[in-house]
Amino acid sequence: MTAHFKDRADAGKRLAKELSKYSNRPDVLILALPRGGVPVAFEVAKELKVKMDVFIVRKLGVPGNEELAMGAIASEDVRVLNENIIKSYKIPDRVIATVAANELRELERRERKYRGSRPKPDMEGMTVILIDDGLATGATMHAAVEALKTKRPAKLVVAVPTASPDMCKFFKKIVDEMICATTPEPFYAVGAWYEDFSQTTDEEVCELLKKAHSFPAE
Repeated sequence: MTAHFKDRADAGKRLAKELSKYSNRPDVLILALPRGGVPVAFEVAKELKVKMDVFIVRKLGVPGNEELAMGAIASEDVRVLNENIIKSYKIPDRVIATVAANELRELERRERKYRGSRPKPDMEGMTVILIDDGLATGATMHAAVEALKTKRPAKLVVAVPTASPDMCKFFKKIVDEMICATTPEPFYAVGAWYEDFSQTTDEEVCELLKKAHSFPAE
């Protein structure tokens, strides 16, 4: 099994080629899912010379098996639950509420840290491109999509460097355009397709957002 990308910046440059028709457009806004989606989205926004911001989503992990998503929450009080997982693991409502409350605190912390005093971008009538470093369960991206639909964008695009073929099919049904640069099979995990998949830090996110704030003024 060979990695498809050197790191997230390399993945972003490759993804930008798939999105070239959106370059130099003032009606385009790229939204990154932090933290891993930010370095990818930064390269895309830089290449395309379009505006970029973050959209914060938190996965609701199954207690004791946190990697498995029973749902996700996003800014704007949106909650998406995976009823199949909840039923098969017999997760009671009070447990979901506790996990959601904890994740909401982290979501609000990140919102303060990453955004500071910058206002949230206006998305109405815009072409919004949601970017992450890849899709495994798709729960966080699904929550982001549902949250963004309430913002009435003119067009909603999801773009990722790598995802399973099934994930690409699923999102094709719920957004206006779905772009998967690579769809390896079997998929394993997002990190399997990167040589360097080290964790993106809060500091890196803040630094990249600060730099991206000058786009598309070049």
